[in-house]
Amino acid sequence: MKTVGEPQQDSSAVLLDDRAVSDYLLQNPDFFIRNARQVEQMMVPHPIRGTVSLVEWQLARQRNHIHQLEEEITLLMEQASANQQLFDRLFSLQGRLASASSLQDMLNRLHLWARELGLAGANVRLFSEHWRLGAPSDFTQLALPRQAFESVRIQRLGKENHYLGNLNGPELLLLLPQAKAIGSVAMSLLGERGDLGVLIFSSRDKQHYQSGMGTVLLQHLSLMLPELLSRWIERA
Repeated sequence: MKTVGEPQQDSSAVLLDDRAVSDYLLQNPDFFIRNARQVEQMMVPHPIRGTVSLVEWQLARQRNHIHQLEEEITLLMEQASANQQLFDRLFSLQGRLASASSLQDMLNRLHLWARELGLAGANVRLFSEHWRLGAPSDFTQLALPRQAFESVRIQRLGKENHYLGNLNGPELLLLLPQAKAIGSVAMSLLGERGDLGVLIFSSRDKQHYQSGMGTVLLQHLSLMLPELLSRWIERA
């Protein structure tokens, strides 16, 4: 029994919150059809116009969603085009290098390919501990002691396999002793473990190579070149 004067609880009263409303609409998908007229009259807050009808709000959301999808499709198409261009460049270069008649011819073709891209050139330095480059080899100039390179690796690459940016005088003298007026470089360690040598693309423009640029091309080349080099140089 309820005491006289005790407030009567309305059994029809239901505490509504966002979760309850959402659950109800999910369980009653025909709500908006059954209440179409009321839905058309509903107003929701708008940051610029104050309020707009629920229908306008939904249409705006759909337009924004369509616009976002169009931007994503455009980006995917641009990426696909860039990937196709990258594939074409790599395929062309691989064919050139594979058909070289000698190691010097292969290095010349790599250098020419870089020049065609508007660069100063391309150079390969091989860690002498992993390649037989000593006399009577004609390519002792390719040899680079790993220990001599260690300071460059720590300073420029850290734990990465690629570096894009500038090199100081001593670093350029070590890696590219014959090169002149080098502004920036793209440098990549050769081999899956990065222990076979260094591939260096150079530009006279100091801003051409910068940190944060893509390294997909460097990654492919760093894995492709050691196999091609093995045709002419024996591994140690």
